Amino acid sequence: MEVKSNKIEKTLIISVNGRIDSLTATEFEKEVDLIGEDIKELIFDFGNLEYTSSAGLRVILKAQKIMNEKGSLVVKNANENIKEIFEITGFADILNIE
Repeated sequence: MEVKSNKIEKTLIISVNGRIDSLTATEFEKEVDLIGEDIKELIFDFGNLEYTSSAGLRVILKAQKIMNEKGSLVVKNANENIKEIFEITGFADILNIE
């Protein structure tokens, strides 16, 4: 898995390439933990995310809780498999998925 962050003014874009599972979720969480006080929008670009386990979902939920207080979180470019995971787990009801 590869995680990249790009900050543009008050927006942080975190892109994930590969799989988020119990072995890689820590690396993903390190990027979420870098959300600064000035960030008002967090975008997860999941265009190259192949799979996420419950460990990844936990980090996504953590990010959503942080951004509920600061601004907004948007999930972009999720493929059908990732969207299905969000549907089955109920995350589709709490996330803004574009």
